[in-house]
Order: sequence, then C-alpha cells, then structure tokens
Amino acid sequence: MGLATVYLGLGSNLGDRAGNIRDAVKLLGAAGVSPVRLSTIIETDPVGGPPQGLFLNAVLKAETALCPMDVLKAGQAVEAKLGRVRGLKDGPRTIDIDILLYDEIAMDTPQLVIPHPRMRERPFVMGPLREVMGG
Repeated sequence: MGLATVYLGLGSNLGDRAGNIRDAVKLLGAAGVSPVRLSTIIETDPVGGPPQGLFLNAVLKAETALCPMDVLKAGQAVEAKLGRVRGLKDGPRTIDIDILLYDEIAMDTPQLVIPHPRMRERPFVMGPLREVMGG
C-alpha cells in the first residue's frame, strides 16, 4: 500500500501557542506522519467550553503509511508529549490534534469519525483546509 494523504487540524491556546503547533508538526513527522504543507496559522475565538484564551489554529497536510487508528494514536501521543491534559471538555489545551480527512476513507467508530463530524461548521478549520488542499 502506498502513502495516504491525511489532513490534521491543529490548535493551541496554552503556553507558546505557535511553538506548540511547530513542535506538534515535528513530533508527528517523527511518528510517521510526514508533513507536506502547513497552512497559515490563524488566531481564533474558542468554540464551546469554559471562558478561555484565544486559539492559534492551522491545518497540516501530511503523508503516512499508518492506518487511521495509528494516526489517531500518534496524534494522542504527541498531545501527551506536549503536555495536553484531558480534563474539561472543550477546555484550554497546549495542543489539540484532530484527523479531518484521511484519503477517501469514511469511518464511524466510537474512537474515530472521519471525515471529522464538525469540521464544516468551523471556519477556522475550513479556511486553512482549503489553503493546504490548494483551493
């Protein structure tokens, strides 16, 4: 099997937000999710959750030989390495990594839904996604 193209949403609103996104891209690359193109990083208001600081968001286009569940595990490992604590739903976080698209695959499991179910409602995802898709 060749490489799959995967699009990941990246967000951070704690600490060195831009640094967290850059570090996540590097760590994903080391985990087998090879960066192809990172969108412009944009500052956005938080959606849902408690009152919290502004986010920086970006979309990463990457290539991988990993299956979707292994990309999910790699993303969660990177989140943990960068200090993400899963507590409050939609709370502040050092880094959030969401799988938006994985080739033409559609899947719906308790652990992972592709395409990401709320991405079309989120301009902070769709703008950067269009940018890295070349449209």
